[in-house]
Amino acid sequence: MSDKDTIIRLFDEKVRGRHPDTGSFNQLHDGKGGHWLETQMGIHANSSNSPDLLGYEMKNDTTSKTTFGDWSANYYIFKKNNPYGITRNDFLCIFGKPNPLKNGRHSWSGEPSPTIKGVNKFGQNLFVDEENNIHAKYHYSKDERLDKATVVPDAMKVDDLTIARWDASKLKKKVENKFNKMGWFKCLRDSTGAYTSIVFGGPIDYETWISLVKTGDVYFDSGMYEGNNRPYSQWRADNAFWIKLVISKH
Repeated sequence: MSDKDTIIRLFDEKVRGRHPDTGSFNQLHDGKGGHWLETQMGIHANSSNSPDLLGYEMKNDTTSKTTFGDWSANYYIFKKNNPYGITRNDFLCIFGKPNPLKNGRHSWSGEPSPTIKGVNKFGQNLFVDEENNIHAKYHYSKDERLDKATVVPDAMKVDDLTIARWDASKLKKKVENKFNKMGWFKCLRDSTGAYTSIVFGGPIDYETWISLVKTGDVYFDSGMYEGNNRPYSQWRADNAFWIKLVISKH
């Protein structure tokens, strides 16, 4: 029996036809359904940057988008002893957006989060250089905020300023350690929430992955906010795109 067949057998015996039973998991945790699936498939929750099961990375069914990984930048402009003298909270106030529903808490998410598809109204975009490093850039002249003159320090009132960078050498290891062994599989549910099928995709190397970043199929989904030190740097693709990568369904 191949490793793929073993995974299908586990799915058939432990998951297929069932609804997630999350009663024993933390009800405040959004990932409780995923933890149930991991338990059923014999996967122990961990932060290891390696495939989940027999060389395959496992993905759970989601509403609209699926995550490749939570991969922080290697460089942030607020790094210790930076020449601008700014802190992480300063960064969020300068380049993020306040949330009136959270007492004005600033976050680098949603509208301010840079994309490859052009400069947003916060003057930010993503750029992939010739060496396949990813840069989050800021352009003062394209910042449409009415209060930018008071929000942005004088030293940062420039264009083409790198405010975060993901090094290709680091990202390559993260992508390929997870997805370039045997490939990946995803467990799918029907409209009632019951698991009904399992799909498999082939291995993904860094060259393939970064090409998808360049087209915007893979995008940066930042969730950084004040009061929490985690960067929340998710790299995701819409579920409709993941389906295009499927090579077999069972």
